[in-house]
Amino acid sequence: MGREHEWFLSTLESNSVLILIVAVLTLILLRLLFVIHRTGKPLRPTSAKPLSTLIVLRSGGHTAEMLNLLAALQKDRLYPRYYIAAATDNMSLQKAQTFESSSDDEMGKGKAEYMKIYRSHEVGQSYITSVGTTLVATAHALWLMIKIRPQVILCNGPGTCIPICAIAHLFKVLGIRWSSIFYVESIARVKRFSLSGLVLYKLRMANQLYVQWPQLQRKYPRSIYVGCLM
Repeated sequence: MGREHEWFLSTLESNSVLILIVAVLTLILLRLLFVIHRTGKPLRPTSAKPLSTLIVLRSGGHTAEMLNLLAALQKDRLYPRYYIAAATDNMSLQKAQTFESSSDDEMGKGKAEYMKIYRSHEVGQSYITSVGTTLVATAHALWLMIKIRPQVILCNGPGTCIPICAIAHLFKVLGIRWSSIFYVESIARVKRFSLSGLVLYKLRMANQLYVQWPQLQRKYPRSIYVGCLM
């Protein structure tokens, strides 16, 4: 009788743990579906308060496109501004500082910070060694996201935006912070998305994803065609 009682209690305990795990996973799945559903809805302005904004830069034309985009936005609504570029990118943050110093945004002027982030994969790096660097880059991105906790994320193609956007999406699911992600595909992408754009599109992580060519919008119908921004 004693053994049967112990077996019953052990079975009950095991079933309770299993039920708890299933319940937690179900809640996470429901929350994930809610986040995906809400992310795909049009955004509505909630208040006139400024929004902390994280801007992901990349060397070359990507940074020029992003700064042109910022020049056309209401920068008095987007501050403080946090500019992030890859650790090996020596030019983008300098261009951002020049842009900020010449800005006519008196309210937001002086409220910009400049940061670097580790890259998960360098050009020519083997896939085996990139596993370790990807883990380091993800940990660094997590630390930056905890520190900044932006309300808006702007990006237009650099691979460094993927861990940042993925962490922002995780924060949404966990209820830590809701960051609206806006992705603008580069003007150089005429017929297909970049890898970063494709990941954000397929996983529905971006709140709004803009393209600069109509044929690209036809191929990816959930994107928004805005014309050439350059």
